[in-house]
Amino acid sequence: MLGAIIGDIVGSTYERKPIKTKKFEFFTDKCIFTDDSVCTIAVADILLHDLPAAETMQKWCCKHPGRGYGGMFGRWINDNLPKPYNSYGNGAAMRVSPAAFLNRDDLDAALADSDKVTEITHNHPEGMKGARATTHAIWLAYQNEKPENIREIISTEYSYDLTKTVDEIRPNYSFDVTCQGTVPQAITCALESESFEDAIRNAISLGGDSDTLGAITGPIAEAIYGISSEYIDRIMTNYLSEASDILGIINKMYNNS
Repeated sequence: MLGAIIGDIVGSTYERKPIKTKKFEFFTDKCIFTDDSVCTIAVADILLHDLPAAETMQKWCCKHPGRGYGGMFGRWINDNLPKPYNSYGNGAAMRVSPAAFLNRDDLDAALADSDKVTEITHNHPEGMKGARATTHAIWLAYQNEKPENIREIISTEYSYDLTKTVDEIRPNYSFDVTCQGTVPQAITCALESESFEDAIRNAISLGGDSDTLGAITGPIAEAIYGISSEYIDRIMTNYLSEASDILGIINKMYNNS
């Protein structure tokens, strides 16, 4: 889960300001946590405490307004009777990492939790698939599956084309907020990496929806490589220090695990 938050924070600098290189400053004073982190924390709270999914998601987003919520989701947040709106946006995938993290011994439970927190908004088949594929990839990484095995399983199960390399994707890739235009690319960025940081650099270098690409790539890379205490301390001190509610969920997640 921390991988998603770090990916979001690093990518926030390049949201709508795409770059096509892996050579950039990783943490800057312009980095912030965005809707990707808030929604990820909401999912963690829902699953940790068995809370009503829609109501809890709304509560967290209302506590942290102005974090870049999309138009339809932004309206959903304030709806007295929130209903799913058939979205296949990549918001389905950027928030589901806690489903894999909390169910590392049970794939069926991980996918069921992914469905639970996705269907409240992104109930389009591509939205549900994007969330499931992300959860499944993270889960496989926690099983120490080799990248080539993860690639084959996800390609087979979800009919995603994972044949292109990062260098092949980058030149013609552009801003895309759909699951089908984000999830396969983010998974590739994680599987074709040499370290946690390298995976995030891959994601940002595509020049797309950078914070969300980072938030999807990050938890897969976390499961593969882990995250250094230096990075964890840095985001908690520099970017989350005034968000005690977020820090509380992070601490509970990792202490429970």
